[in-house]
Amino acid sequence: MAGVLAWFWNERFWLPHNVTWADLKNTEEASFPQAEDLYLAFPLAFCIFMIRLVFERFIAKPCALGLKVQANGPQKAQPNAILEKVFTAITKHPDEKRLEGLSKQLDWDVRSIQRWFRQRRNQEKPSTLTKFCESMWRFTFYLYIFTYGVRFLKKTPWLWNTRQCWNGYPYQPLMPDLHYYYIVELSFYWSLMFSQFTDIKRKDFSIMFTHHIVTVILISFSYVTNLTRVGALTLCLHDSADILLEAAKMANYCKCQKLSDLLFLMFAVVFIVSRLGIYPLWILNTMLFELYEALGSFPALWFFNMLLIVLQVLHCFWSYLIIKAAYKAISRGKVAKDDRSDVESSSDEDDSVSRSNNPHNSTTTNGTSGANGTNGYLTGSTCSEDH
Repeated sequence: MAGVLAWFWNERFWLPHNVTWADLKNTEEASFPQAEDLYLAFPLAFCIFMIRLVFERFIAKPCALGLKVQANGPQKAQPNAILEKVFTAITKHPDEKRLEGLSKQLDWDVRSIQRWFRQRRNQEKPSTLTKFCESMWRFTFYLYIFTYGVRFLKKTPWLWNTRQCWNGYPYQPLMPDLHYYYIVELSFYWSLMFSQFTDIKRKDFSIMFTHHIVTVILISFSYVTNLTRVGALTLCLHDSADILLEAAKMANYCKCQKLSDLLFLMFAVVFIVSRLGIYPLWILNTMLFELYEALGSFPALWFFNMLLIVLQVLHCFWSYLIIKAAYKAISRGKVAKDDRSDVESSSDEDDSVSRSNNPHNSTTTNGTSGANGTNGYLTGSTCSEDH
């Protein structure tokens, strides 16, 4: 095991030339980031998760109820053992052939079976109250950590001149405020990694999971290699847009549609400016060019730059979806949908096969088709996303 760790933490890969891990050990005069500090993130991530549960139960939920946020979930499907078995063990979206077979077996018309499956899928969706509580928690955390980051960074020279990130690198003592900021951010992303499996499911689950993995890797290894100055800039930049997004979602859940639309458009502007403008000109520029000019190249530099470019690709993807939503907002006079995220995977997709091929089901069931499809959308009465 020691041999594997020694190979993994090869100084010639992670550190600039003529620098060793021994050079970055803590002394009486200065403290430097240590790999073992990262272990603090795991108990702290658990604490953040527990704080979230308490916050949502005793703060967010009373606020939601006070704002008249709908507490009831979608209408439940009537109990039926045969359909439940098909739903849980075979498919949640039966095709035309299976629908016809179930119709004969139960002596139900196909439309009623379609309605049952639609209601059963909706039954797994979270209530508006649950979504409001999740958004309020994220809004509160993002607001706190962004405010903390801005207050800390505005006193540092590298906020105004990114070349200062490399002044004296890697022999830059670790400031207590920077250590706290880094570990809390890392802990939060670890908590997101685990809670994503229990949170509201979204269509871009895999993309968000990739984002969280890349973020955790970047935070962890940039900390160990003392790239904390540029890392703090990156974290603060990414937190800026998320505050507006969660605020837009909360406004939407409260049915304040004009406020929700305004906040979403503000989010779109901040997201695109920060991720497609400031990020490449500020973060990528200093990592790709200014660091190279100051210290030359070393293997870990390419590793970090590759991950930063992966993040930029995700930024471009999300920006494209957000621009589409903003365009719909402008052209239709309301925000149509934030495609970036928060579209629940337990979707209300139309029973397209059945409706297109079965003449008996050409109409919607009791008018519920269109209404059910709005859960998770920024339409006239609902909002969208995650982080």
